[in-house]
Amino acid sequence: MGDVMKEAAFSLAEAKFTAGDFSHTVVQNVSQAQYRVRMKKENVVGVFLPLFEAYTDGPDTYDLIGLGKGGSNIARLKKNYSKAVELLVELATLQTCFITLDEAIKITNRRVNAIEHVIIPRIENTLTYIVTELDEMEREEFFRMKKIQAKKKKDRAEAEALAVIEESLNQAAPHDGQVKNILDKEDDVPVLF
Repeated sequence: MGDVMKEAAFSLAEAKFTAGDFSHTVVQNVSQAQYRVRMKKENVVGVFLPLFEAYTDGPDTYDLIGLGKGGSNIARLKKNYSKAVELLVELATLQTCFITLDEAIKITNRRVNAIEHVIIPRIENTLTYIVTELDEMEREEFFRMKKIQAKKKKDRAEAEALAVIEESLNQAAPHDGQVKNILDKEDDVPVLF
């Protein structure tokens, strides 16, 4: 880039030396720019990067300039400056791409930091809380099942004990289905001694 710009500056000095000061002629005759830049966008990994492209618009209006004095120097000057313009456009493309990519990287880094330092710890805390609550519920359910089993076992043992007592009562004193009350008055035969 530096060599091209240096060569363009030297060719300008050579052209001014041989043809004299022709800048006022160029400025007076220019109605619109011959070199133009168009921009395209290119998608690179989800980031739209601007691409600049230099092109010439219309015919060369200064084709015959300087035929009388220093024409070859002016032609070389035009060629060198057109190279310089192309390189400057390419440099502008690279610079805007770097700036755009730098902004995209900063945004991505902010998102990554937010995910690493905010979202992931929240999710881990939520998971820890859920696991703790599930363990507590499992322990409560286990304790509840043990209590239910113990109560069933106790009820079964009481039922078996009652069945054993009833069976022993049925075997010890057979009766006609009615239980006698000792307080009832009955005609008992007095026992004489």
